[in-house]
Amino acid sequence: MTEYIATFHTHLSAMRTQRTLTKRGVAARLSPVPRYLSASCGTCVIYSAEEAHLDCMDRDVERVVQRIGAEDAFCELLVRA
Repeated sequence: MTEYIATFHTHLSAMRTQRTLTKRGVAARLSPVPRYLSASCGTCVIYSAEEAHLDCMDRDVERVVQRIGAEDAFCELLVRA
């Protein structure tokens, strides 16, 4: 399994995305955004899955990253302004 972190512009979008991922059987939880990533609302969704499930992201998604090895190493998969 790969760990992903999705950040959002609003708390509501984070909650909607977490709910959508959970309904699809993906282990997802709301969490404060790690310091090495920034987000407008400060809430992110951390989830583990075989794929990124970018189609589950709410419209106010800011970015989705894939965690690579070390705590602060990641690869950006999606960035929206």
